[in-house]
Amino acid sequence: MPRRAVQRPEGDRVSATKTYTPAEIKDVDRKDIIAEFATTEGDTGSPEVQVALLTARIAHLTEHLKTHKHDHHSRRGLLLMVGQRRRLLNYLQKNDITRYRSLIERLGLRR
Repeated sequence: MPRRAVQRPEGDRVSATKTYTPAEIKDVDRKDIIAEFATTEGDTGSPEVQVALLTARIAHLTEHLKTHKHDHHSRRGLLLMVGQRRRLLNYLQKNDITRYRSLIERLGLRR
């Protein structure tokens, strides 16, 4: 896998001078998202974390599809992820409306 230099913001956990593979970048971003949305230490399965991770994957895939318009396999994956996120949000809305509203606001989602 090719390596590329990545500029990270000041105060980020990773060094701004090290080069990372795309998989390493994804892993660091994933850990940051989990840390931000986790309800307890080590929480990776709460609806908030799952929705936040899906939102990041959806945003990444949306950018990919802007340049690769004919990538229909990825487009199908995007639609499946959007549906999964919608189901998780519906679950959260039915069970705890305050957590739902907080999550929507933090992620900047419409609804």
